[in-house]
Amino acid sequence: MLKYPPLYERLMTRSIDPNSLIPESPILVYPSLAATIGLEEATMLSVLTGVARNQGGLGSNGYLWYTLNETAVSRLMPFWQPQDVQRIAANLREQGLILIASAPYASALQLKFAFNDKVVQPVTAPLAAGAPVQGKNLIAPSWQPDREILGRLAQHNIPANFALEQVPEFVNYWRERGESAHSWGSKFIQHTIRKWREFESEQNARSRETPMTYNWRPSEEAMDVLTRHAGISRQFVEDAIPEFELYWREKGARSDNWNKKFRDHVHHQWLRYKAALEHDPTPRRISPTWVPSQDVYEVLRLANIDIPFAQSLLPEFVIYWRDSNQVHSSWNTRFLQYVKQRWARRHTQEDPQTKSTRELSLAEQLTDRSWAL
Repeated sequence: MLKYPPLYERLMTRSIDPNSLIPESPILVYPSLAATIGLEEATMLSVLTGVARNQGGLGSNGYLWYTLNETAVSRLMPFWQPQDVQRIAANLREQGLILIASAPYASALQLKFAFNDKVVQPVTAPLAAGAPVQGKNLIAPSWQPDREILGRLAQHNIPANFALEQVPEFVNYWRERGESAHSWGSKFIQHTIRKWREFESEQNARSRETPMTYNWRPSEEAMDVLTRHAGISRQFVEDAIPEFELYWREKGARSDNWNKKFRDHVHHQWLRYKAALEHDPTPRRISPTWVPSQDVYEVLRLANIDIPFAQSLLPEFVIYWRDSNQVHSSWNTRFLQYVKQRWARRHTQEDPQTKSTRELSLAEQLTDRSWAL
């Protein structure tokens, strides 16, 4: 036995024949259209669009005209009084959506209307008053796909709700172009299939994306491309791994190719690094007032290394090399390597038995020669 929903049961208690409600087609109203022209106006426009879809219009003065008598209006829009029909139709006319060729509905009880879109006729078939219009036509502002179109799209496994979401963009595009067509349904099918394929491609790409993981490392193939083919120092590449991992892990980003993103990152850093090298090959002691060049700080920014952190390491760096009395041709390079290694250690979770960089005393840090090699 058919179980009616609660609202339907309440309607039955009001002596409304439920059998008269079942065959009726629903009125489709787009929320965005209702927000633009008004809910009542969008509802009537949907009804009139259905009339145009199911009835043949008569061509006159370049428009397709449709006529509804009192019986048809009462059947299609039983929720409005004649004064309401007259008012809402007048609103649609004032907004430039329809044309009206009948007297006010409340007195004439007849609504003769046309959508405000001129019909383009073939040259060989001049328009005759009262004759059905053939040939191309502009797309109506209220155009919607019919059940046949949605059924054909369903054969491509395209859901009806996805197809209906494409309607506003499709209509706006062709109205802005001002072009006419024999069949807007065929064009809509092609448009929606293309959009569906783009949507599926995006979904497939998203399904392959993964987040950055702790202790991530590039593949051996990526390392080989950077060190052997691009000629980048392996130590430079190794130094870039912790900062790269930390940056993207903290951002919570996802990617379907972390190796490619890392290669691009290292290539960019390497170019800036080489530009920062001093070109004078003469070795010299570090001066007591030495400071790194701005290019060094630019490389550090590209590596997402905190500049104040780098600056805090400068005094101990200068003191150490002053005391060691050694000479080098590029103190910028030494300082850059030192900062990057200290930054990586600072953000690496070490074993509990191993002291973190923060726990090391200044003397222990200065006797750590790994960054001085």
